[in-house]
Amino acid sequence: MQYQDYTREQLLAERDRLRADYREIKKLGLRLNMSRGVPSPEQLGLSLPMLDIIHSESDCRAIDGSDCRNYGLLDGIPSCRQMMADMMEVTPNMVMVGGNSSLNMMFDTIACFMNKPVVKGERPWCEVADRKFLCPAPGYDRHFGITGYFGFEMIPVPMHPDGPDMDLVEQLVKDPSVKGIWCVPKYSNPEGITYSNEVVRRFASLNPAAPDFRIMWDNAYCIHDLTDSGDTLLPIMAACEQAGHPDLPILFCSTSKITFPGSGVAAMAASMNNMKVIKNKYKYQTIGYDKINMLRHVRFFGSFDGMKAHMAKHRAVIAPRFELVMDRIDTQLSDYGVISYNRPRGGYFVSVYVTHGTAKRVVDLCTEAGVTLTNAGATYPYGKDPDDSNIRIAPTYPSLDELSKAMDIFCICTRLASVEKLLSDA
Repeated sequence: MQYQDYTREQLLAERDRLRADYREIKKLGLRLNMSRGVPSPEQLGLSLPMLDIIHSESDCRAIDGSDCRNYGLLDGIPSCRQMMADMMEVTPNMVMVGGNSSLNMMFDTIACFMNKPVVKGERPWCEVADRKFLCPAPGYDRHFGITGYFGFEMIPVPMHPDGPDMDLVEQLVKDPSVKGIWCVPKYSNPEGITYSNEVVRRFASLNPAAPDFRIMWDNAYCIHDLTDSGDTLLPIMAACEQAGHPDLPILFCSTSKITFPGSGVAAMAASMNNMKVIKNKYKYQTIGYDKINMLRHVRFFGSFDGMKAHMAKHRAVIAPRFELVMDRIDTQLSDYGVISYNRPRGGYFVSVYVTHGTAKRVVDLCTEAGVTLTNAGATYPYGKDPDDSNIRIAPTYPSLDELSKAMDIFCICTRLASVEKLLSDA
């Protein structure tokens, strides 16, 4: 029986039972932060042998003979460029390998276009007073943070089961002040959606009014499958080249959730026209990134195939955590009509929708009980979820025992907030 079918007397009795359960579960004294998608200690341990790879001067030479201990190679060492090119499904000449953070490279790219036009004859974005950016939502809060920092008006674009609402995107890009769109195309953050072939082709076929419109293609979870047969994503660069729009996309990826988040390897890829402008900034910003770390990653994986094999070990660690989350939702919440969610086949999150108007209350109740979740609304531009409904669950870091307790707390809080809302609306 769903809560919406309860009588007022039944709701009051249920509220009292849930409040008693909540008081008891608070006594567990749990202190668990699940606000970000953080790899677990077991996952980090998978890459520890990488730290023992380089021992001598002879180990520090790239395949072209370059001494990786020294300055130079702004684009990154050739073997790492090849491996990251395979990851992004582009050619190595399109690739620049950076430091540990793809987010850093995204920020730098926006900063570059703010000050230097990416298309000759266009104004730098800082001179466009009403500049706008499209933000598929729910989406990645740090993307929104970047465009918010640079003063863009952020326009939400609803997500569908196959990707962003492309009818709306195609309409919005007719405005020349719209300069770009954020995309997490495979196992999107937080929905776990993989863009369909049709959606990718429609992106590639866009004809924006702004010649300097760019698709920020953050393929953060491109090999983060939770099943043996992961989703397949159509390569955006090939699709754009085929459509005659090779300058539209700028691609990003990293090994942050593959090896070590604090010392992984990030990379970006773009057309020669885009890269000419971007590298002109980087050549003043740095002489080169950590080539020893690039070399360490190449030696550890051997190739992109080795990286994919490594991810099977990650899957063995985290897939049971995702199953636990979805099992608790199914067994403790689904029958009450208070939640809906996507079953992700990869990525790092489970995105749930609780009763409208209760997400903030659920998050606050969980925090008081010792479980810190991502702030309600964070997955929308400006932190404003119009329905106060979406909550992002990040299950990777806790142990299974901790996660089990955390999900018990989450389920009680979700039911309690829903009952309170029904009583207040009655």
